Amino acid sequence: MLSVTSVPDPTCGAGEVLIRMRGTGLCGSDLAVYAGRRPPPRRPWILGHEGAGRVAAIGVGVEGLTVGQDVVIEPDYCCLACPPCREGRTSACAGRAAVGLTVPGLLSEYAVAPVEFVWPVAPDVPLKDLVCVEPATVAWAALRRSGITPGLSCLVTGAGSQGLLLCRALVEHGVTVYVQEPNAARLERACSLGALSAPQGGETFPYLFETSGASGAVEQGLRRLAPYGTAVLIGLGTAPLELSPRDLVAGQVTLIGSMVYDHPGDFARTVGALRSPSSSPLGAVVSDGYPLDDVDEAFAAAATASGKVWVDLG
Repeated sequence: MLSVTSVPDPTCGAGEVLIRMRGTGLCGSDLAVYAGRRPPPRRPWILGHEGAGRVAAIGVGVEGLTVGQDVVIEPDYCCLACPPCREGRTSACAGRAAVGLTVPGLLSEYAVAPVEFVWPVAPDVPLKDLVCVEPATVAWAALRRSGITPGLSCLVTGAGSQGLLLCRALVEHGVTVYVQEPNAARLERACSLGALSAPQGGETFPYLFETSGASGAVEQGLRRLAPYGTAVLIGLGTAPLELSPRDLVAGQVTLIGSMVYDHPGDFARTVGALRSPSSSPLGAVVSDGYPLDDVDEAFAAAATASGKVWVDLG
């Protein structure tokens, strides 16, 4: 069970930004900590990494931001100095700090973030769009890494909030998207975004995007991958896979693991598209919002909700 607890307000040091949080989205990694499957570094612990807020103070050396400005936080603080970071693969940074998982999160009245990971946004962007920026960037990075081009088709397994945002991104990219999802309400929401329910027969697809991490879902998806197909794994399931190397080799499968995104390009792309007239609102994937006092109800709902769940911090 979660509780709303009073803690000292953080202060920002040199190169940091103090943010008055306005909203935080919930995702599978938050639920894993909440359910005890992923123990936090210590207790009490502040969850949440999909956050938007307003600049409350800036530290020495911070440029390009002003107090009162609306911002979103890129919650994977890479070191920017190791070999993967220098190569542009910041998602592989060994020193990467994961907000809400390895460092305190954003489900709080105030949070502090390094200025490099604080992105200004227009003041008229709806809050429910802003709390979707981070998972939308995860979706965009997976699409980018896949190499899929407009006019092709794919199978998306899992239509939780991450799967929904991926469906949205792929449809806008000009891809025909088929979805496999046992939750009827989630499947319906995916179809409302332009996806199609996957046929029950033996039809195969040149691309697979696996978002659920659920036991068996990877294997089921791979069985529907066409020869020479590409499978992109996004879901962070921990159960061992029952895969035959022969099946992968004989099918000449390309297997891609897509971990979060790479700084700064992927996040910059999502933020830049927020007001694009050709983009549908990110908030179209949102189904439920809860005040902070009802945070337990929010976490309980997120496990089965038809869309994304977020917490309104006022």
